[in-house]
Amino acid sequence: MFQLAPGVRADLGGRDLRELDLSGLDFRRARLAGSDLFGADLVRADLSGADLHGARLDRAVIIGTDFSGADLSGATLLLPTAVSSLSYDASEAPRFRNANLARTRIVAHLSGADLSGADFTAAVFNHADMRGTLMTTLRTELFGCDLTGAALRQTDLTGIVLRFAKLRDADLTRAVLVNVDLSKADLTGADLTEAEVTGVDFDGAILIGVKGLETAKGLALARNLDKAVR
Repeated sequence: MFQLAPGVRADLGGRDLRELDLSGLDFRRARLAGSDLFGADLVRADLSGADLHGARLDRAVIIGTDFSGADLSGATLLLPTAVSSLSYDASEAPRFRNANLARTRIVAHLSGADLSGADFTAAVFNHADMRGTLMTTLRTELFGCDLTGAALRQTDLTGIVLRFAKLRDADLTRAVLVNVDLSKADLTGADLTEAEVTGVDFDGAILIGVKGLETAKGLALARNLDKAVR
């Protein structure tokens, strides 16, 4: 078990922390830039405001972990464990409120997670190689996630599930949304200027006040646009 003295601000930048038990620890504003956290147990750890840019969080256990305000730019978050069972428990969802996830590579099931205000600019979802290990591309699921006010500019969201997600006032300018499931999602006030929406499922999606929809690419090839709330 890794121990951290109370009140000490950790400086573990560039360290090998693979598969360590870091559950429940206070890493607020800690420096973990470039660290390898592959398979680490971060259950209910507090990483709010931490510097994790360029870190490897692949296969980490992030049940109830707080990444609010953390810098995860350029990090990888491939196949983390975010639930303890098949039964959904909102208290287990990790939190990334106002986190910096620009250029992050993500393949994850983060249903119900708080991603509000997060910056995903130029992030890429679904393209996993697990550092040289050949894998079949898996589908990221953000079912029911809160992405209110999130920055998703030029973000590659190809094929992910955003069913019932809250995307109110989100910036999706030039985002790649090919074959994304946006059924029942709330995009009130979102910006879709020049987004690629070929194959997007808009069944029941709320598009009230959406900006730039007329400039979206592939709009004629989107599905169920006539069933959206406009």
